[in-house]
Amino acid sequence: MKFVFYTHSVVSDWNHGNAHFLRGVMRDLQRRGHEALALEAENAWSRANLVEDQGQAAVEKFFETFPQHRSQIYDENFDHEAALADADVVIVHEWTEPQLVERLGRIRRNGATFTLLFHDTHHRAVSAEGDIAGLTLDDYDGVLAFGQTLRERYLRAGWGKSVFTWHEAADDALFRPLPEIEKNGDLIWIGNWGDGERSAEIAEFLIRPAHDLRLNTTVRGVRYPDHALEALRNAGFSYGGWIANADVPVAFARHKVTMHIPRRPYVEHLPGIPTIRVFEALACGIPLISAPWDDAEHLFRSGKDYLLVRDGEEMKKCLREVLFDADRAASLTAAGLETIKARHTCRHRVDELFTILGHCGTSKVAKSLHSREAAE
Repeated sequence: MKFVFYTHSVVSDWNHGNAHFLRGVMRDLQRRGHEALALEAENAWSRANLVEDQGQAAVEKFFETFPQHRSQIYDENFDHEAALADADVVIVHEWTEPQLVERLGRIRRNGATFTLLFHDTHHRAVSAEGDIAGLTLDDYDGVLAFGQTLRERYLRAGWGKSVFTWHEAADDALFRPLPEIEKNGDLIWIGNWGDGERSAEIAEFLIRPAHDLRLNTTVRGVRYPDHALEALRNAGFSYGGWIANADVPVAFARHKVTMHIPRRPYVEHLPGIPTIRVFEALACGIPLISAPWDDAEHLFRSGKDYLLVRDGEEMKKCLREVLFDADRAASLTAAGLETIKARHTCRHRVDELFTILGHCGTSKVAKSLHSREAAE
């Protein structure tokens, strides 16, 4: 089958975590013999910032790292009808312009045979409700929500015909343990500033505990304001700015522990939805300590796959435990990796996607799925 993804960007992961997941999904679809194409708006904010920050070489590096991925830029004159003429499944990310979201629905309503799905991987449904409420989703065959609480929000609001939970996951072809790499640092935190949505949490759970313990700490991410950069410098941390997601497994391998510091909207309004870094960190076999977070869907085993703390003092205690108890660190590593391999890889999510297509796919997709099952 041919899958077309309308994405903010697959080329750029500058402050754009959905690119991580999409790359893994596209990779697994291709592994199974399907065709996958990403369509990106020419004015994509993430890619523009990547080029401004890192230069055109960062875009070229993406295609060197992911030579199998196809990405096409569209502008206001792009012929979407022609581009989708042979598509079987079209998945539209929630950062797509509202006018285009409506236009794609209209193409589907006017007789297109592809299955049309809307994909939401953000908290705007609760933090900027009008943005999502204003989208025209009546002609979409289904909605993919990256957490059960987000799915319930769509159902309560009556957005879309059918709504399915489709979590993000780790691309374990990329994210895997690298035991041959020497560890030369204690703690690494990889995360963007987040529009102030976790500024207090970064101070409490990262800066103060790591500074008090005098840990060799590395911070990577973008959009840190001057006062945040000064706080990192004063704590003695090494700040490296943006890191290509493909380079993250090596960065994890060079450190002994990492953290999950969720953004406030997920803690307060959308419990059960972790950042994709949780999946990726556990897949890399690095011990993970999390700031307060409610794993409402039991995706992981708290206390076994990762450690959960309530405040900065508990974070300090757990950091000591992981850094100075090799057996404890090894136990967390093994358990987290076990859970990822059992439940949370992009292969699992593609399996789930096919199940979803079996529920809401067009007759064209149903025929393709039937043929695949017969072949297997």
